[in-house]
Amino acid sequence: MYWCYRRVVVLTRQPVPTFLQLAAHPLRWQLLAALSGSDYRVREMVSLVGESQNLISYHLRLLRDGGLVRATRSSFDGRDSYYHLDLDRCTQMLAGTGAALHPKLGRNPTPPSINPKTSVAVLFVCSGNSARSAIAEALAHHHGNGRVDAISAGTRPKPDMHPNTVRVLRDEFGIDITGRHPRHLGALADRRFDTVVTVCDKAREICPEFGDEARKIHWSIPDPATPGGTDEDTYPTFRAAAAEIDTRIQYLLPILTAEP
Repeated sequence: MYWCYRRVVVLTRQPVPTFLQLAAHPLRWQLLAALSGSDYRVREMVSLVGESQNLISYHLRLLRDGGLVRATRSSFDGRDSYYHLDLDRCTQMLAGTGAALHPKLGRNPTPPSINPKTSVAVLFVCSGNSARSAIAEALAHHHGNGRVDAISAGTRPKPDMHPNTVRVLRDEFGIDITGRHPRHLGALADRRFDTVVTVCDKAREICPEFGDEARKIHWSIPDPATPGGTDEDTYPTFRAAAAEIDTRIQYLLPILTAEP
């Protein structure tokens, strides 16, 4: 008599990855999708998704606790906050989610490449055009490989470019904008843009319309030129602002230049 032994494999209970726990809820997925394109205040998300402010605030708190969403106090109205999606954190968590299912799925995803047949006109706006919007313009040109017509301007431009703007672009990215001067937004009133990105809370409130066809995006980025410090004192804040703008630019460009 022959005996056949059958091996029984018992699967150990695995925790559901945090990203799935957070993103699987329909309302939280709507909030993530909205914040992937622009920064919003709570009351704006109420209008976007059609749910009560209390409910949206509750789910935003869960997304913040999970590290997917961050909030910054408005530099225009200190009583309000702008929420934005932490794209790098999402990339990491998505890779971890894939690895939890199968090791081969854990490769770090990369943003899609820019379509070489597409050219887009992008305007970056802040108040002084001496720091944030100028950095965004330079980095959009840098990463756009000639397919992005980027320009920047200010609602109340400063007389000169901030020295740390020139320094951070040169030292961190190898970009030279020596001789570049801030530009007034009014000088661009007759130009057409595919996308208008405000990188300053104050500029967002007063930025004029550039036609119904232009996509409007807001990035709530604090002013790195904080008063009361020397250029050397504020350089770390310029590096942090430039790094955040660089991340956002790299995720934005493939979306703007994708096939319709």
